[in-house]
Amino acid sequence: MATNGEDGQGGEGAFGRRLLLSVDAKGYGGADTVRQHQFQEAIVRLLDAAAGTAGLHREAWLTQEAGDSLFAVLPEGAYEPALADAFMRSLTAGLETFNLGRQQEAWLRLRAAVHFGETSPAANGFAGSAPVAIGRIRDCAALRAALDQLPQAPLAVGLSETVFRDVVQGKAYTTLRENEFRQVPIEEKEYRGAAWIWVPGADVRTLDLSPAVLRDERHGAHPVRSEMKVDTVHGRTIGVRVQGPVRNPVEAVADIGRVARGGEAVGVDLRSAGDTR
Repeated sequence: MATNGEDGQGGEGAFGRRLLLSVDAKGYGGADTVRQHQFQEAIVRLLDAAAGTAGLHREAWLTQEAGDSLFAVLPEGAYEPALADAFMRSLTAGLETFNLGRQQEAWLRLRAAVHFGETSPAANGFAGSAPVAIGRIRDCAALRAALDQLPQAPLAVGLSETVFRDVVQGKAYTTLRENEFRQVPIEEKEYRGAAWIWVPGADVRTLDLSPAVLRDERHGAHPVRSEMKVDTVHGRTIGVRVQGPVRNPVEAVADIGRVARGGEAVGVDLRSAGDTR
């Protein structure tokens, strides 16, 4: 990438400031193999299409991919407002089209982050403060909470303070407005900072981002949910069974036509670790 480094122009050790993008899919690890293939294909295709719509020359990106995620270093001169605005709006539309007609648990939903800062090629990807920062923004508790609390949203976006200040705050470079964003703290691993989050089509000011909620997000305390639809219960039907300490919220929704004589429908069955009955 950019110019001066001990290994010469563009090599390891080269210094440059670049526009960066990072995306990651929600729930990818819990998807089956078929769905993972579908998600990977869709991520590549939708990012390509959004880049084309925004005029961001996808073929010139330097990328590091990992199945459900992508980190990209855009070329020198890439237009920051286009990535924050037109690209994200196109990506949202593409995700909505992909999800149309699919069961909600099979929706592709992404967290995305945008940053501008120092980075350079390294032996196993990219080095510098900016790749670390954008990764922490993408994976921050607030963005995760946004997708949890806005289940219809296919995309949640985090802008670094640098990008928000230079592109959105008091500016007219985009169709984005300051009141569509919400400043959030970032406390991920060793990183401490802040970001501005945005969910296209939603009001992020309504989100519950209290310290307790963010703490639970960091520690993976996501609700355990179960939905079942049964015409007739003859024996015993259990929506959720938990054995041992319960650290996450538990929710069971049952749509049952009727319970036959001797039948039993249980929404949530909680047991201690030593109770094996």
